[in-house]
Amino acid sequence: MERLRILILNLCPDGGLCEPLRAMLEAARAEDGSGFAVETRSPADSDAPPESCADARLTFLVLPNVPNARAARLLKTLAAREPAVPVVVVAEEAGPAATFELLRGGADDFVVPPLKASDVLPRAWRLLEGAKPDESLKRRLKERLGLRNLIGESAAFTAEVGKIPAIARSDVRILISGETGTGKELCARAIHYLSPRTAGPFIPVNCGAIPPELVENELFGHERGAYTGAATSQAGLIREAEGGTLFLDEVDCLPLLAQVKLLRFLQEREYRPLGSARMRRADVRVITAANVDMAEAVSEGRVRKDFYYRLNIIPLRLPPLRERRADIALLARHFLEKFAAEFARGATRFSDEALAKLRAYAWPGNVRELEHVVERAVALSAGEVISEAEIDVPVAAAAAAAGAGGGSFKEAKARAVEEFERQYLSELLDSHGGNITRAAQAAKKNRRAFWQLLRKHHINVRGPK
Repeated sequence: MERLRILILNLCPDGGLCEPLRAMLEAARAEDGSGFAVETRSPADSDAPPESCADARLTFLVLPNVPNARAARLLKTLAAREPAVPVVVVAEEAGPAATFELLRGGADDFVVPPLKASDVLPRAWRLLEGAKPDESLKRRLKERLGLRNLIGESAAFTAEVGKIPAIARSDVRILISGETGTGKELCARAIHYLSPRTAGPFIPVNCGAIPPELVENELFGHERGAYTGAATSQAGLIREAEGGTLFLDEVDCLPLLAQVKLLRFLQEREYRPLGSARMRRADVRVITAANVDMAEAVSEGRVRKDFYYRLNIIPLRLPPLRERRADIALLARHFLEKFAAEFARGATRFSDEALAKLRAYAWPGNVRELEHVVERAVALSAGEVISEAEIDVPVAAAAAAAGAGGGSFKEAKARAVEEFERQYLSELLDSHGGNITRAAQAAKKNRRAFWQLLRKHHINVRGPK
């Protein structure tokens, strides 16, 4: 049977992770009986890899820690000498910024301890089967579903979105943070479609919309007879995402028990469906997102510390629209073109007054709110130019709310957001007859979080709870 050659370049003076990694790779066997021929080398003090690297199909670069200047130079040399050979970095200690720099510098994947065969081997086989991603395919995907839809030129936005091509190459876990409407799912989709998993499914899940008692069933599935009413077996979302990406939005809403079980899955790549006596393995990349401060959620006891650390290998923060005002006109024109074509309208531009009104608004709902405002304006437009009157945003009210009482920018921002939340919650409750459950579902928040928001803003509920 074929034995694919793997090279381990070890930069750890005491051996570190090298021997466990070597033993794991040498013991691995595919279904057809093929395996790996593993060679371990410790490069000399120079930054050039050994000449024997030339016929390796995959290289593991084992480091004591990152940032590591020597590793960065080695990656550059490997990329120049053997550009078709994937490189996986294994590091005992790694911070988010240093991890990203190594990925940007040429690494195709990044692994941190504890080393598990269920984690490392699927990555190795996938890289060997696909080798380097086909650049023409990546360009087509970028045009179709990737970065083309992530629009913006401001420094705050491009600094974060610019990381996507590098982090898409590997299965390194990413926690996307940002307020509602900033484009977290769009970023997750771009990462998926620019990754080696592009042919696999992308399964988005709003954790806040799943009742707490059903979370485990939704994620892990169940066997027939697992509980009363389980007449047939049902695959969970992890099974549906096999070979692709599972995107967990509002991950902070997961119950603590579900966090424990998901943590095990992240560590072992194994899970147990409800009512099953055996573990199942899964080859799934998990990307998570939250619109709250996760560190604060940890301190409040809503999120487990070990769960947070396991998710937050590389953080990606999407700035709110008020922090990237230079992009408002760019985004508005993009949405204008989109909806003019969709609704067969003749609108082609905004008046100067309309653009000024768009720029003056605080946009508490961010890009999603801007999209809806432009959609409404185009749908109701009669001519080529969208006028100020057709832009339906309460600029005066927002400005008054933000500026009332003076104070710092942070204080003014907090007042504006608070006013938006209060108005939004009141109107949403009214539209659902005061029914909290229905209103929470419409807001895509779990019932407990929605109730806490109502209490925070002292909103009385007169309808059914």
